[in-house]
Amino acid sequence: MKFRSVIGFLSCLLLSFAVQAQSTFTSDPVPQQGNAPGSSSAYSSYRLGAGDVVNIRVFGEDDLSKEKIRLTDAGTVPYPVLGELRVLGMTVGDLERLITEGLKGRYLVNPRVSVQIDEYRPFYVNGMVEKPGGYPYQPGLTVRKAASLAGGFKERASSSKMYVIREGDKAQKPVKVDLNTVIGPGDILTIEESFF
Repeated sequence: MKFRSVIGFLSCLLLSFAVQAQSTFTSDPVPQQGNAPGSSSAYSSYRLGAGDVVNIRVFGEDDLSKEKIRLTDAGTVPYPVLGELRVLGMTVGDLERLITEGLKGRYLVNPRVSVQIDEYRPFYVNGMVEKPGGYPYQPGLTVRKAASLAGGFKERASSSKMYVIREGDKAQKPVKVDLNTVIGPGDILTIEESFF
């Protein structure tokens, strides 16, 4: 009788362990869309453009891993066995999928590809800041942060006459902004002088 109860106890214990292990190992480690605070996707929505520098890693394949590849002015990157890839406007996730699909089958059975941005293309600050010029973009950049990177506002800087020309705006129309407006890569921020 004791032997049966011990066997029953061990069976229940093994069953609960198997259920726990299955839920642990089958849960998706990749964030699902819509889970990131402040964005519509848990994946990066940053769009690649000319001047960005990326690192591409294919796990276990050093000859297919490339460091510090700068996107050309046409928005392409050279890649072994796949040639020149047009990646302008793609996200990092899009580029990972493109390379994975290109390598799968012909070259590798199950390629695992990781793409990271090593260096963002610059944004530009003109006008009444201490050090006007181009600066590397940083995620979460606002007008206030952009001015700080450019050495801060000059004494005569206007707090109401600030304009940005967005990258990709063919009309190049300056849009009035405030200190909390988000600045993107390639944007041109101008801080005008206050006369009072």
